[in-house]
Amino acid sequence: MAVKMRLQRNGSKRNAQYRIVISDSRSPRDGRFIDTVGTYDPNTEPSTFKFDEEKAKKWLANGAQPTEVVGKLLKLAGIEK
Repeated sequence: MAVKMRLQRNGSKRNAQYRIVISDSRSPRDGRFIDTVGTYDPNTEPSTFKFDEEKAKKWLANGAQPTEVVGKLLKLAGIEK
């Protein structure tokens, strides 16, 4: 099973907020997920994001592959693979 760390959209129309989740790569974007490791709000200036560092490091060590955007957020947060 390929596990990905990716964004799951929440919020209303034109007011997107995201959860950073761990999910099976075959599940849809807003579908089932395994665990939540953080949040991301692109609407604030500057954009805000929070990670549970312990969970994020655990999942990266277990082989979860971050998507491009989540990889950039991890890098900004100082969480390296």
